[in-house]
Amino acid sequence: MMIFIQFLSKLLLLPYLVMSPLFLTTSTIDFGFEKSIGLIEVRGIINEEVRKETVKNLSKFRRTKNIRAIVLRIESPGGGVSASQEIYNEIKRVRNAGKPIYASMGSIAASGGYYIAVPCDKIFANPGTDTGSIGLIMEIPNVEKLLKKVGIDFMVIKSEEHKDIGSPFREMSKKEEELLKAVIDDIYQQFIDAIVQNRGLEKEEVLKIADGRILTGRQAVEVGLVDELGDLQDAITAAVEAAGIKGRPKITRPKKKKPTLMELLGISSFLQEYVTTIRLQYR
Repeated sequence: MMIFIQFLSKLLLLPYLVMSPLFLTTSTIDFGFEKSIGLIEVRGIINEEVRKETVKNLSKFRRTKNIRAIVLRIESPGGGVSASQEIYNEIKRVRNAGKPIYASMGSIAASGGYYIAVPCDKIFANPGTDTGSIGLIMEIPNVEKLLKKVGIDFMVIKSEEHKDIGSPFREMSKKEEELLKAVIDDIYQQFIDAIVQNRGLEKEEVLKIADGRILTGRQAVEVGLVDELGDLQDAITAAVEAAGIKGRPKITRPKKKKPTLMELLGISSFLQEYVTTIRLQYR
């Protein structure tokens, strides 16, 4: 009988325990989760697939409480402008959330690869890393002469004068060159502004080295584009210190997504790179 009374009293007290401040406080703790460093790799040309995966992983790690800092490992020669800018914006969100994010450059982190490192709290590079290459390039093939040799002509019906700008089937006019150059110049200025805002450099300093030249990691440190010389482990160690983690931290990597059949065959990346005749890229 006594056991039954004790059980009944505990049952009656349960609603009060559930609503108590103690219960609400402890329920928000991530039980069983050790503090960790998130490691995200950006490899190859920055295209739509790389953008999608990188932004998704950055967003997930930004919202994961036990991941106290992020290291972005970059092995990229650059790539698409908008893809690079979206990764850049997501890195800014990580910083705005108060979570340290450090960049670690591998063998190459140039142009768009450097652009996505710019908003990070700190940039590490190996002495021999290829970086810099600040600028843009637009490549437009012209097969007009070839087609004439084989007797193929193209008839174009367009609503306005510049609707077929960049067509590979005819020579580009001077006016069209000027219009496309204005596009390149505008995005180039966006690149320069991003470096000035995030690296604490004067615009004149950046312009002196922003002529498309490649720099080594050591040269990049000397001109202020990179903070320190160091490898991936150095970047992780610095991130651990910034996050205030004691002891050896756990390294958390994103789950690898299963490639589609098109990706396995290389069709997806091929279509993305060559489906358009005008390719504006940070590289």
